[in-house]
Parts: sequence; C-alpha cells; structure tokens
Amino acid sequence: MNNAGACDDGPLEAQTLDALTAVIDLNLTANLDLCRLAAPLLFKSTHASVINITSIYGTVASRNPMAAYNATKGALTNLTRHLAARWGGRGIRVNALAPGYFPTELTGNLTDTDFATSTAAQTLLGRTPELHEIDGPLLFLATQASSYVTGHTLAVDGGWTAT
Repeated sequence: MNNAGACDDGPLEAQTLDALTAVIDLNLTANLDLCRLAAPLLFKSTHASVINITSIYGTVASRNPMAAYNATKGALTNLTRHLAARWGGRGIRVNALAPGYFPTELTGNLTDTDFATSTAAQTLLGRTPELHEIDGPLLFLATQASSYVTGHTLAVDGGWTAT
C-alpha cells in the first residue's frame, strides 16, 4: 500500500518550484519508486495486490489551491491503471483507494467547524466520515474478496464524486 501524501498551499503562481517539487516527489515519485522496488517480489507472488492511496482530487477538480497535490493524485490514479495493464498478466492486481475528506492530519482532523460543515454539505450522505470507515474498502482491495478487480479506483467519499 502506497500511502504517502502532502499538500501544497497557495495559488500555483505564488509557489516556488522547490515547494512544488517536494509535493511531487512525495506524492508521486515515491510511489513510482516503491512500485519499482517491490516489482521483483510482486512478480514472485501468486496473489499480489498493490493499493495506491490517491484522492477524490485524482478524479475530479478542486477549487482549493493545491495544484501539485491534484496533479500528483491524478497521475497516481493513472499509474494505477497503467500498472494494472502491465502487471495483470502476472496475476498482480493494482487498484487505488480515493478517499474524500477524512479526519486526518492533512485535513486538520476536520476540527474546523466551517470546514467540516462545508465538507459534509458536498457529500450525498450529508456528513463527514469517521476514520474507521476507510477500513472495509481497504480490506476489500487488499484481500481475495477483490480477486477479480484491477485497475479500479474506489472512491470512499460519501458520494462527493457522484454529483
């Protein structure tokens, strides 16, 4: 499971190349490298599964000023499809999990009331999630329960991307 991520902050035109590169290196380059390094072990397995943690912003646009974050999550979503196409013949499943706003350090744990309220309003379920609600989808992708699923990005977003 590749689960590294950081956000950039501010409008693209106000950021430095170093700040953008730091986000790209963590969110995308590290994932590429981990897949590259794990490939020999994955190729030896009969039930290998790779899960890339992307974001709803790998699928839909964001109005938030996070250009590097959004670009890397979109690239990671497509890397998932690419590796599924390349490695599927070897029996390796490659999928992605695309969470919406969950209470994590990256989202300030959704402790800002206005942010949490606006986030809940964007979901079809009309609420923010609890952290444990990512467990089931993650286990599904990691186990044989998803033995015929590859190249898929599973949104866990309360319906955010459905509208």
